[in-house]
Amino acid sequence: MTKTVTFYFDYGSPATYLAWTQINSIIEEANATLNMVPILLGGVFKETGNTSPASVPAKGKWMSNDLKKHAKIYNVEFNSNSFFPINTLNIMRGAIAAKSMNIFQEYSEAIFNGIWVKDLNLGDIPILQEYLEKNNIDTKKLFDLAQSNEVKTMLIQNTKKAVDQGVFGAPTFLIKNELIFGQDRLNFLKLALKS
Repeated sequence: MTKTVTFYFDYGSPATYLAWTQINSIIEEANATLNMVPILLGGVFKETGNTSPASVPAKGKWMSNDLKKHAKIYNVEFNSNSFFPINTLNIMRGAIAAKSMNIFQEYSEAIFNGIWVKDLNLGDIPILQEYLEKNNIDTKKLFDLAQSNEVKTMLIQNTKKAVDQGVFGAPTFLIKNELIFGQDRLNFLKLALKS
């Protein structure tokens, strides 16, 4: 029986970007199925009382160095974002809209790279629109869908369900009933896929 990994994510998390660069090869190797679920990390923090590591100066500095080391290990491009933390409300709604337009992979690649490689402020709507258009994404259709009540409600529901399942940050993976938090625990995910 094929195992399914639920990947709760928010584009605004640098650790989530790094996990995203590795997840497809892990899933393919395990012959598993990936279900990426957009959530609003700010909503998760609010509901759980958690905060971003960046809000603790010493931890933020440590984490920044830690992320750069992981990027080196993974052999992927990574840059700190000058506009961090980015308001991801619109881009997370966009992720749900992109799924319904069957362009989720292209959208995710554009957003993750825009924030964590190209150092763009994709929380700024005009910048986001111009950038997505350069990446051949129909922004009119995407933005119309992203502002629909259905998409707004789905993002709220995704976030609530994640919190109900024990999620307190991103990235978080759920396989069967096992919750695995953090891109630095991808080996735990590999173990869970083998068991």
